[in-house]
Formats: sequence, structure tokens, C-alpha cells
Amino acid sequence: MIVIPAIDLKDGRCVRLLQGDMSKSTIFSDDPVSVARRWKDYGCKRLHLVDLNGAFAGEPVNGVIVEQIAEEMADVPIQVGGGIRTLETIKRYCDAGASNIIIGTKAISDIGFVIEACRSFPGKISVGLDARDGRLATEGWSKVSSLMAIEYVEKLIGLGVFEIIYTDISRDGMMGGVNVEATLSMARATNIPIVASGGIRDLEDIKRLLKVSSAGIVGAITGRAIYEDTLDFKQAQLLCDEWVD
Repeated sequence: MIVIPAIDLKDGRCVRLLQGDMSKSTIFSDDPVSVARRWKDYGCKRLHLVDLNGAFAGEPVNGVIVEQIAEEMADVPIQVGGGIRTLETIKRYCDAGASNIIIGTKAISDIGFVIEACRSFPGKISVGLDARDGRLATEGWSKVSSLMAIEYVEKLIGLGVFEIIYTDISRDGMMGGVNVEATLSMARATNIPIVASGGIRDLEDIKRLLKVSSAGIVGAITGRAIYEDTLDFKQAQLLCDEWVD
């Protein structure tokens, strides 16, 4: 399992939201590129970028900054999400150097698009499943559907999806602890690798995920915890590197 630092982009800045609420944001830096450089220097094995404005707009808003970070990271893989709803946008980010592209809202509304994207960009497409009380949320988490995440994940099997990024919205940015149980249920429902997101606070959360990682949990995304220093990134990744089931 790897620990994946998150850089959430809002109005050109690196921020973190509380439960996905754009009105409740904390600014951590006015220079997201320098933040990316820091995680690279700390030895991160992958970086997670989200264009928050883009998630609401339905198209890239902070795309130029994403491209700048991709150039800065060079040999470090980056995954990008937020407002990705066309093949043209996927191509733009792939051409910029992104290793994986995360489809969220469009994946829920049009599974045919997931199929088309996976065929056009094999090994490059991840699906972001964001849930509140188990139900999928879309459009920057502003809308919650009646569709259960655990039911939808089964539909993705065999489509060529690289990874599923599962976020418990109620815990995101709250640092109240990762939802291990829901993440494990997702992993058991599919053979697609799962990346956990939302609520990670400290090393104990990483340990809890590691204990069930053999079920197919390959990564843990963390944002607020590493910016507010409740989680030491280097220590967390070292624990993952040394972990033996």
C-alpha cells in the first residue's frame, strides 16, 4: 500500500474542504507547484490532484496548474480528477504527463463513457466513487443519488478500470478516522484495486488500512492530516514499505 498526498485546487490555490463544502475551505498554499515539489522531495510514490472548481463547472478550471505540476513531478506518477467529462480532457491530461485520470460524475451518469475511455486510454482510467451514507454523490458532491456505491462497483468489473478511489464524504477533511469497514466492503465486492480516501488523521488509520490491505486496498489518499501535521508522511510511507501481513 502507498500513501498518496492530495493537492486540491480551488481558485489556483492548494486547499482542503470540509465534507466537500466549497464554502468551508482552508487555504494551505498559494503555490500548488511548490507543494507538489515538497511531496516529491519527501519521496511520494504518487500524487493526487483534484480540480475542485472543475468538479462543479464540469470542465477543467485549474488545468494549467495541473499541467505545471505534471511537468514538475516528471518521474513521479500523478492522478488527476475534477471536471473530467470528455475524451478530449482525458487526452489533454495524458499528454501533459498524468499517469491516471479519475472519472467521477460522468462515470455515474454514463457507464458507456467509462467503457469508451478505458478502450481509448488503456490502463489510464480510474473511477472515483464518492459516497455519503453509502449513496453515490456527483457534481462536486453537491448531489446525492439513490444508487448505492457497493452496487455500482460491481458494474465496473471487466471494463478495464485501473483503480477505484473510494471516498466517504462524511469523513473527508474531518480527520475523524477513515471508514475502514466501507472501504473493505468495496474491496471485497470487486477485483479492481481500491484506494481509500476521506478521514485519515494519523498513523493509526494507516495501520488499520494495512491490516486489511490484502483484500485489494492498494493506497490511501491523505490531505488535511499531512498539512496540519497529525500524520507524518515519511513515517506513514515507511510503515507501508515495511508492513508484513
